[in-house]
Amino acid sequence: MNQSVQPAEAASDAETPGTLNGIPRQSTRRPPRTGEDREPGTPETAERSAGASVRRLRPWRILPTPTGTPFTFGYAVVLAATSLLTQYADPELVDSLLHGSSTDVAHLSQSPVLVLVASALWIAGGITSPYAIVFLLVLTALERRIGGLRAAGVFLLGHVVATLATEVPVGFSVLAGHLPDSSLHRLDYGISFGVAASVGALAGLLTPWLRWTVLVCFGGMLVDDLIAFTDPMTNWGHLLALGIGVLTWPLLRRRSEAAARGASATGPVRRPAAGPRRAP
Repeated sequence: MNQSVQPAEAASDAETPGTLNGIPRQSTRRPPRTGEDREPGTPETAERSAGASVRRLRPWRILPTPTGTPFTFGYAVVLAATSLLTQYADPELVDSLLHGSSTDVAHLSQSPVLVLVASALWIAGGITSPYAIVFLLVLTALERRIGGLRAAGVFLLGHVVATLATEVPVGFSVLAGHLPDSSLHRLDYGISFGVAASVGALAGLLTPWLRWTVLVCFGGMLVDDLIAFTDPMTNWGHLLALGIGVLTWPLLRRRSEAAARGASATGPVRRPAAGPRRAP
């Protein structure tokens, strides 16, 4: 009796959909595609790529922010304050402050550190000067790539070295009798040397075609000013500061590459998605 029933039960089990010898059949329905395994040409992938590119385009990053670029932001606030002071304060007071901050030979021989710092607190030509606009764009981009301390170091390096390289020869020329004594009190202040060095440094961190475009355009402007011969000493200082920025390329590139490697090494680790648990 039992022997005749068992084949019938086995046959009924074999005909039961969804079972195979007591083991549930695997579903043949294809799982829905996720964002990672969609084909490149599908509309979903195109929409995701377009959305990602829009998120990457952040125009406000070209301007300084208190948290993203604290050095450039703080410095810009100081320059804006001094520019408003020169525009609205008493002219005699402004003239006294500018002459007291001038990096001429007389002040450099008395208090070099103080006058080098004070001269970088003013913008020659005011807040509407082209160098003020270049300052915001270039220093912001440079600080975002190499950090605030290194960006400040590049700026100060160009400002100090170019200032000394243009004023020290004036002092020797006065001693030699080639220039009058009034040249020792030449009015010289502003951020242009530091900005020129920052442009040269930033160019080394850009792609090749953009790098040489920046150098040719900015360098051509400086050469044009030099040919005009309105202020040859300052114009030579601008070209020298640009060259100082170019000389920092090897160091800044190594720092930038090391920072990129460190960011990738400490990035989030993606764990593979857990598969279905196997029945015991």
